[in-house]
Amino acid sequence: MRVLGWLVGWWVLLLTLSDAAVTSRILNRLTASTNFLTTQELWFNQTLDHFSPYDHRQFAQRYYEFLDHFMLPNGPIFLKICGESACNGITNDYISVLAKKFGAAVVSLEHRYYGKSSPFKYLTTENLKYLSSKQALFDLAVFRQYYQESLNAKLNRSKVENPWFVFGISYSGALSAWFHLKFPHLTCGSLASSAVVLAVYNFTEFDQQIGVSAGPECKAALQDVNHLVEQRLATNGKALKDLFGADELKIDGDFLYFLADATVIAFQYGNPDTLCSPLTQAKNKGEDLVETYATYVKEYYLGKFGASVQTYNQQHLKDTALNGDSSDRLWWFQVCTEVAYFQVAPSNDSIRSSKVDTRYHLDLCKNVFGQGVYPDVDGTNIYYGGTKIAGSKIIFTNGSQDPWRRASKQTSSTDMPSYTVTCHNCGHGTDLRGCPQSPLSPEGNAKNCSSPDAVHKVRQQIIEHIDLWLSQCQAI
Repeated sequence: MRVLGWLVGWWVLLLTLSDAAVTSRILNRLTASTNFLTTQELWFNQTLDHFSPYDHRQFAQRYYEFLDHFMLPNGPIFLKICGESACNGITNDYISVLAKKFGAAVVSLEHRYYGKSSPFKYLTTENLKYLSSKQALFDLAVFRQYYQESLNAKLNRSKVENPWFVFGISYSGALSAWFHLKFPHLTCGSLASSAVVLAVYNFTEFDQQIGVSAGPECKAALQDVNHLVEQRLATNGKALKDLFGADELKIDGDFLYFLADATVIAFQYGNPDTLCSPLTQAKNKGEDLVETYATYVKEYYLGKFGASVQTYNQQHLKDTALNGDSSDRLWWFQVCTEVAYFQVAPSNDSIRSSKVDTRYHLDLCKNVFGQGVYPDVDGTNIYYGGTKIAGSKIIFTNGSQDPWRRASKQTSSTDMPSYTVTCHNCGHGTDLRGCPQSPLSPEGNAKNCSSPDAVHKVRQQIIEHIDLWLSQCQAI
């Protein structure tokens, strides 16, 4: 009966669409990568400034829809929030499993300014003033209303509301929590995976978590690498940067930040052994730790993972031209104005160089964006509540090895449960992405996690909450 209802509903929707649209969707399903549920671009006109009653400018914002599992006419709609990078489709992660289970449509909106959804051709500091989480939340609210009305028009009905549920990972995980906090009437609940809801000025806990995740032996090796790098940088910096393929980083702080991030990625995305095994072996054998670390950086971080040295070059960050590499500048603007997350070295027992300090970050903000750009961390946390967020029907999930978990809500409360996926290689967004995630693998399979049962347990709890909250929403 359920299958028959789905087939009838699907054909009803197809008949309401134009022939061209139907053909496009069929071709898209045939040609899309297995990493995506869909890559078919759709567009609508978005308001540039939601906080001005006088500014009526608009820009074209990109979005996607996936309807294969949609139980017409009253099935739920899953809004998957895109974050701080180009959004090139709806990735085939665990949300696709949830969509099939609940008969949901999946829609995804590209974040303003990122990818193809830029209001301006040049990303000057003046033009970036409309780039903020607050504007992005209103984008989501406007889009949600637009899509619901569009669906109603296709189904020849009016004033009908499908139940909506919101999903996001990392920054978009924070947006997911904040969206339900600020617009509770527009959604039945949200999943905030690895959600960085706490803006942090000096984020020393970030490195402290890496030390815990690395374990004593690997942590000691990483600290030795840092000490040796600082010595060689002082005596022959050019040769050292050449060794890492990073000679373009003229500012020493940029180079040291690049090396620190290379370490972070191994733990953040659930692949610690790729870094720790060769380092600890080299230390035990008395081999050159800097050479060993350089091999890891070039072969794994720059190679397999696909990072770019250019990302850390402040000259690159100052480029205001709109191009495929603009995400770096855009995210740094949000860092320098709203959330900070300055990953500074702790005062002692640090893994990263002490030269990556608060002054380095503030100088970067000033150099890249000009005088007067400063992260209003207190304002952000007052507006959203930080880890004391006072919403309801929000699920928080974190991976036990993820350094970003220290900026997430890790304590459960009555209507905001928090779950930690605990295993050796459980990192950022493990509940939705699986393990490992280096390079990023969006299929969401948990079989490679060192403890698949831990992932399955959290996923089951997610399902139970979604089921309950959707039923409560539909009963209203």
